[in-house]
Amino acid sequence: MRETAFSRIKKEQAGDLKNKRIITVALTGAWPKKENNPNVPMTPAEISEDIYDCWQAGAAIAHIHMRDDEGNGTMDPDKFRETVDLLRKNHPDCDIVINMTTSGDINATDETRVQHVKELKPEMASYDCGTMNWMNTAIFVNSPAFLEMCGKALGEAGTKPEIEAFDPGMIGNAAYYLKKGILKEPLHFQFCMGCANGISGSAKNLLFMKETADGLIGKDKYTWSCFGVGHSAMEVMYAGIAMGGHIRVGMEDNVMYRKGQQADSNRQFVERAKRVIEEFGCEAATPGEARIILGICDRENN
Repeated sequence: MRETAFSRIKKEQAGDLKNKRIITVALTGAWPKKENNPNVPMTPAEISEDIYDCWQAGAAIAHIHMRDDEGNGTMDPDKFRETVDLLRKNHPDCDIVINMTTSGDINATDETRVQHVKELKPEMASYDCGTMNWMNTAIFVNSPAFLEMCGKALGEAGTKPEIEAFDPGMIGNAAYYLKKGILKEPLHFQFCMGCANGISGSAKNLLFMKETADGLIGKDKYTWSCFGVGHSAMEVMYAGIAMGGHIRVGMEDNVMYRKGQQADSNRQFVERAKRVIEEFGCEAATPGEARIILGICDRENN
């Protein structure tokens, strides 16, 4: 069996991984369109090229949504497949971790939300751990039956759940499904801060989310990342890095780079995140290092 980049890093354990910070780029989401920012990638070709660009800039994980031909969110497995196939065909050197959403279409059924995971078996997929009012316009439904089914589907696919927690109650839900055996240690949380009807984005609230996870899950039984929407983006990013967490950036969460200035690209967000990480005295994790930190198995020989 050939030695892979992952296995080499695992053997060498180069550097102190506690000093590494994983950058996840959330490229597209289900909402922003070209009229919100003309630089939002929408098609499989645009998204695959954007993934490669962000990987070159320092992103270790790409969190991806798909859009249909009208630009609306879709869970069509063929769109996910086309995007990944284009990335692998055009950029075979790109070893970024692919993290596929399970919540990219308001009209999706419980079954269609996980069909692409069953077919494509990505290394990671999102696991939204509770129901909430969404942006004052709709109900984002993640029923107990769906969470059990989704958790089992991800486990059977060998896919690492990224547990998206929009408030502390969702951390409690994760603790329940961990105890029940639907989720497995070590968990990985994405603390989603500043979304309407979720917990507001601030350093104080991020600390509260982490302390809640420490109490309910156990300090050594999970890893975590965070992002802030809108004006909370920079405060949450700074606090997350300082607190030892990982960070997510990208146009799913913010189409503005700063007040009054639209983002030129997702790469622009990744480059800033890497600069902040390095200014703090840490380093951006490579995809191989991210796999070790998150406990993702070596998929290169599958």
